[in-house]
Amino acid sequence: MRTMARVKKIPLRMCTGCGEMKPKKELVRVVKSPQGEISLDMTGRKPGRGAYVCPDPACLKSARKARRLEKAFSCPIPAEVYDRMEEELLANEK
Repeated sequence: MRTMARVKKIPLRMCTGCGEMKPKKELVRVVKSPQGEISLDMTGRKPGRGAYVCPDPACLKSARKARRLEKAFSCPIPAEVYDRMEEELLANEK
């Protein structure tokens, strides 16, 4: 009797900026909390609706320009929120 090695599936998510499918662990989660607050979720554990973006500020800019996060969360996102998320990405890059 042959036994097959179990291959662990790697969860993939699409970056809202570049549109590439990447392993979930390589992306940063953007979350809309039940209270309506939008923020970066570096741990991937905050409650709420999530969308994913590469840890590259260029991908966040692309998602912002095409309003993809606004479509994902079905709500307008103020410029200050985008600016704060961009600063967080730049701080975590180092």
